[in-house]
Amino acid sequence: MTVKLVGLIKQLDPAAFEDYRSRVGATVTRFRGQVSYRGKLAHSFWNELDGDAFDAFVELEFPTLEDATQWAASADYQELLAVRSRAMKLTLFAVT
Repeated sequence: MTVKLVGLIKQLDPAAFEDYRSRVGATVTRFRGQVSYRGKLAHSFWNELDGDAFDAFVELEFPTLEDATQWAASADYQELLAVRSRAMKLTLFAVT
């Protein structure tokens, strides 16, 4: 079953964000995934969960949850964590 990962992003450092964004796609494709959509928040209607505000989002798609899990734990992706922590705050979750 296809799984989508949705990331809610609060940008912290635009230069680090562009560095991360230019490199993360290659790590996703190594695990049979793809970046389906990237966008900026246009309007927030409700935030009843009291989550932090975000200004951008990403949608990734993988054939299986196992593929997505292997990607997230991979050495390739782990190498990007230092850049990611400078670039943004991220909430990432899977949906089916």
